[in-house]
Amino acid sequence: MRKISVFVIAVFLACPTFAANESREQKRLAACGQVFKEIMDIPDGIPKDLLNKAECVIVIPSVLKFAIGVGGDFGRGAITCRTGQHFTGHWSAPALFALEGANIGLQLGGQATDFVLLVMNPKGANSILSSKVKLGADASAAAGPKGRTAAADTDIVMRAEVLSYSRSRGLFAGISLEGSTLRSDGSANKKLYGRNLTAKEIIREGKVSVPASGRELVSLLDKKSPKNESDPVSLKE
Repeated sequence: MRKISVFVIAVFLACPTFAANESREQKRLAACGQVFKEIMDIPDGIPKDLLNKAECVIVIPSVLKFAIGVGGDFGRGAITCRTGQHFTGHWSAPALFALEGANIGLQLGGQATDFVLLVMNPKGANSILSSKVKLGADASAAAGPKGRTAAADTDIVMRAEVLSYSRSRGLFAGISLEGSTLRSDGSANKKLYGRNLTAKEIIREGKVSVPASGRELVSLLDKKSPKNESDPVSLKE
């Protein structure tokens, strides 16, 4: 009995050590899955027909807005895209990404905000995966409509390469991120996958499998949006 008790205590004490050994990158990726799940559970959230037409999804949890006269945004998250030459396959292993920006004006205090961005066409997807892009300049962007009855065929939605949403203090809304930049977080991807990999190698070339910390995000997308319902012609342009 004494030996069993010692063993149980030893296992119990070891558990926090295992949790502590989870890397910051793994925790960040797991947070992306949790945030996306919570947002998908919002009744009047991201319209399903828009998600079904997206080539990629970017989740940036807990972006911090800050300002002392001049404000800015910064956050770290992940991107996953549909696989296949024409973005018609299952969802890819995620690549870690960074969102950075600046907005002029006085802001009082700071608050954490979660962002979800839908990349709506192959041109936007390939641009974002290839280099640092500025939303509104290198890739057209717009605040995403929300709710089950939201019109997904309005001109602004049809023209936008990136649609963005935010959740802050329990409120969910479409929000413009024009002026912000998106880029691959190369050092974080190296730590996560153990070698130097570009976002394109991870997502388009399939050089790695989905890590355990990214399974919730990818499996949820495979379940919620298994098929790309974009115009087939647009996927081959």
